[in-house]
Amino acid sequence: MKHTILERKDVPAENRWDLTTLFASDADWEKCCEKIPALAEKAAAFRGKLAESSENLLGALKALEELYKAVERAANYASLKLAENEGDADSLDKDGRIKMICSKVSAELSFFDPELMAIDDEKIEKWLCAKEFDDYRIFVQKSRHFKPHILSEAEEKILSLQAESAQTAQNTFSLLTNVDLQFGTINENGEEKPLTQSTYSIFLQNPDRKIRAEAYKKFYGTFESHANTLASLYAGSVNQDVFRARARNYKSSLESKLYKDKVPESVYRNLIDTVHKNLPTLHKFYALRKKVLGLSELRHYDVYVPLVANVEMKTSYEEAVEICRNALSPLGKEYTDTLCGGLLGGWADRYENKGKRSGAFSSGSYTGYPYILMNYKDDDIRDVFTMAHEGGHSMHTWYSRSANPFMQYDYTIFEAEVASTFNEELVFEHLLKEAKSEEIKKYLLSMRANDILATLHRQTMFAEFELKAHECVENGKPLSAEVLRKIYRELLEQYFGSEMVFEKTSDLEGLRIPHFYGAFYVYKYATGISASLALANRVLKGGEKEKNDYFEFLKSGGSRYPIESLKAAGVDMSSPEPIQSALDTFAKIVGQLESSL
Repeated sequence: MKHTILERKDVPAENRWDLTTLFASDADWEKCCEKIPALAEKAAAFRGKLAESSENLLGALKALEELYKAVERAANYASLKLAENEGDADSLDKDGRIKMICSKVSAELSFFDPELMAIDDEKIEKWLCAKEFDDYRIFVQKSRHFKPHILSEAEEKILSLQAESAQTAQNTFSLLTNVDLQFGTINENGEEKPLTQSTYSIFLQNPDRKIRAEAYKKFYGTFESHANTLASLYAGSVNQDVFRARARNYKSSLESKLYKDKVPESVYRNLIDTVHKNLPTLHKFYALRKKVLGLSELRHYDVYVPLVANVEMKTSYEEAVEICRNALSPLGKEYTDTLCGGLLGGWADRYENKGKRSGAFSSGSYTGYPYILMNYKDDDIRDVFTMAHEGGHSMHTWYSRSANPFMQYDYTIFEAEVASTFNEELVFEHLLKEAKSEEIKKYLLSMRANDILATLHRQTMFAEFELKAHECVENGKPLSAEVLRKIYRELLEQYFGSEMVFEKTSDLEGLRIPHFYGAFYVYKYATGISASLALANRVLKGGEKEKNDYFEFLKSGGSRYPIESLKAAGVDMSSPEPIQSALDTFAKIVGQLESSL
């Protein structure tokens, strides 16, 4: 018997997200796209006039708001349609067209930032005090934060025109890895099952080591046959980052990516340094894994199999929703009713289908549902945590847009990864409390150790790889497959320690991570879980004040910079303390596992 994955057209409606809250039909999307050039022209009519009066500036901001709402809505719809099936010609066309429209709009509005920066500080501050600017004040202030890095109108136009082609490496990587690459099948108990980006993680949790090894070697064997192409794509992405950072007069790519959020470089480097200091605990965990699994040598494909192998937990999608409802109940009925209603009622695209983007994400906009893409599997308890994680993002969007005007509703990714991992921590605490046996408790503890490891230690390793790759180019050293694989192998050996025996292809992992195409993103998972563990502990042990502080954080949207909004919620991410506290939590769980296993 051969296991098959459905074509998109065969997926039942109740298992798909409902995109009609964005557009009732593709025809309505077309009409919106047709209006965008006129909206851009309306905004562009203020070229050369921003500094003349507060009325002109206000008129331009209102025109921009109308334009940006339409663009965001149209781009979100096209992106979600493409995620359903990345090989679908119509969806590829939509995504390509909206990117072309965005590039043209960006070029047409290239006058705005230079003119805004040129307005005298005293004059604009006086204008912004007027009530009419209430919905735009923070947007203007945050825009002017970029004043040292805004170029002339002509230069801004050139960069805007180049924005579409700048996505080539990322788009090609996505098509290659999600559509073109074929990984074959794995025979599991006499049944041929497809090896895909989505099923790979399931095979690596299989208690049969031969199946794990076969899946690992087939998977990375496919990547090895395209190693030079993958390396070239990633090198192109890094070169693009370096080019744009230098064009805008940043000291480095890292500075350019952190500047928007006013995150000091010390936060990034403190994260790496603090994790380095705590690597002995991580190595201790891998030594424990080797011992519990009874292995003479620990291989890379052995690190995801459950340590408590005799506990099987099957959870249907609907059961997972109820687990989230109960686990997140400390946040109140409004929160759980809204989230669970959405998960069952049109927010989520639930299961894998052919061509569908792998993994999971939340994608919200000011209009429509805060959508969730999943590839839910009922035999992987981690997908319950994924549901809670993406639900945290979507609820963050739900509260943020309900409490803010459009021009300041969008929060940063730095903050987003707090709301998501906060939910994961509450789900863990709930499941541990409700566990019906010691075996299940041990299973959950081992799983939680792995999850913290994946979110804190692993993402920090990824962040260090990104930093080293970008610094290579910035120091004049070209990136090749050999260079990238050498950097990544050294990090693998440092983070996994002496217990691990790697395959020749293990370092190819560094060439298959899609997040690397949005540079200096992954560190936010590590800072996010550190902040969320502190805030979850604060909410669970606190009272109304602590809960209200957390909701103020969810509602803050883009009204503050992330370090400020988290400090108001009760955690100071400018200090290494939350990182160390999260690593201490990991060490405590490892100690509990060492005693019980």
